[in-house]
Amino acid sequence: MKILVCISQVPDTTSKIAFSDDNKSFQKDGVTYIINPYDEWYALVRALELKEAGTASAVHLVTVGTQDADPIIRKALALGGDEAIRINTDSSDPYVVAAQIAEYAKSEGYDLVLCGKESIDYNNGAVGAMIAELLDMNYVGFATKMDIADGTATINREIEGGQEMNTAGLPLVVSCQKGMAEARIPNMRGIMAARTKPLKVVEPAAVDTVTEISSYELPPAKGGVKMVDAENMDELVSLLHNEAKVI
Repeated sequence: MKILVCISQVPDTTSKIAFSDDNKSFQKDGVTYIINPYDEWYALVRALELKEAGTASAVHLVTVGTQDADPIIRKALALGGDEAIRINTDSSDPYVVAAQIAEYAKSEGYDLVLCGKESIDYNNGAVGAMIAELLDMNYVGFATKMDIADGTATINREIEGGQEMNTAGLPLVVSCQKGMAEARIPNMRGIMAARTKPLKVVEPAAVDTVTEISSYELPPAKGGVKMVDAENMDELVSLLHNEAKVI
């Protein structure tokens, strides 16, 4: 069984975010980038577990991005991926990302495509389902557990008020969230081996953009804190009635 894991590059949550003067583009200077945690901790690690158990024969990684995404792909290889593919384009449109991955994957014979439930930059949660549609594969989203035997996947996912169990035949696309696996740290052997593992750069297919970002906006700055004397309950009640905002 061949597994393809979708990897996306996202800003570290500790990075200071800023936009251009017209608020139409994201300023990348000084921003630290990481592997999207849902892709790394859950999708990739579960794929590696399947390989270690003998269920999978190969784990490939794919990302849609420019050359500055190479370091995060190398880190994913250090965790245990066998080879990586970078589709040489950059887009914030989830359809373009999904279409580029699907265009590459359709001729490679993957039995299982894994991705995180969403990326922590745009939080769309749409790419996995789009890949499944474009590849005409079954899709299960927001999975917390997955076991595979005899060409059939048994998958648990969270639903409102409980858990749902699904069975689906391969080939299959699954988006993963917390519970699917435990995060790993690359060891020195993996880091050294990642330097020589294949990283193939593929030119993008012709895909039309269907969504675009019209503008960015930072959240409003937090207001100050008003201190009220513990003995002055009338002032506290007045502030709660007249100034407090329910969020």
